[in-house]
Amino acid sequence: MATEKPILAFLGVGLMGLPMTLRLLQSGYRVHVWNRSRGKLAPALERGAIESATPRDAAKSADIVMLCLLDTRAVEEVVFGPDGVAEAEGRGKVLVDHSSIRPDATRTFAERLASRSSMQWVDAPVSGGVKGAQEGTLAIMCGGHPEAVDRVRPALAAYARNITHMGPAGAGQTTKLCNQVIVGSALAVIAEAVTLAQSSGVDATRLPEAFAGGFADSMPLRIWVPRMVGGYAEAIGTANLLLKDLDTAADLARSTGTPLPMAGLARELFRALAAQGKGDDDPAALVTLYRKPRD
Repeated sequence: MATEKPILAFLGVGLMGLPMTLRLLQSGYRVHVWNRSRGKLAPALERGAIESATPRDAAKSADIVMLCLLDTRAVEEVVFGPDGVAEAEGRGKVLVDHSSIRPDATRTFAERLASRSSMQWVDAPVSGGVKGAQEGTLAIMCGGHPEAVDRVRPALAAYARNITHMGPAGAGQTTKLCNQVIVGSALAVIAEAVTLAQSSGVDATRLPEAFAGGFADSMPLRIWVPRMVGGYAEAIGTANLLLKDLDTAADLARSTGTPLPMAGLARELFRALAAQGKGDDDPAALVTLYRKPRD
């Protein structure tokens, strides 16, 4: 006998949340959706999602509540604010937070939610960008109780290829910060390599081809070199969001006495980019910091 799929709620149907929601709908899940900007819900509603008036209403209707929000403040407001998730009875339910927020806040939120509504918390930040969400190939790093993680795995598999339980609440967010330390540092180095190639008369667009299979080969190289050289029609992220995560990683590094010299330099480069008014641009815009001014 087939097991009935749990009912889902997805709160935060934005750049990442929309393709994740669409894949859940394609996989046969019933999905209640809420977003602060209602206009962004239209594509999901057209494909069968059910609109909820408030986060509380969405949580009342669902077995699993998923969040994909901008930052720690947004998560706290949606979960614990007026008409928030915590106002719904949560016994037997699981909240899955795909947002990238502070690990210490995650641990606090998990305790608050459990005491308020008995709902379990799984922090589950993602890596792979919009393309990964669209193609169902995201990597998800989870923190929380093992049984809660196992309960949500089938739903997460609608948009993720790799789901790893890293430990208790907050462990997923800490792992995501490690991911961002690597990504941010790699982007800074890739921008240097692209600029060096171009300044030396080498076709930088062929760097991924030349490095394929070698030690310098990587997914960031293959994705961002073409965007740094030829531009892009749509952003697949923003410099500000990466800077937010690098700032959070720096805070964690200070509290644990961990040196982050490479990530620290990348962080300041992204801050310089934001100071030029390019914080909402794709991270590929970092390469513009290296270009010589035209006469």
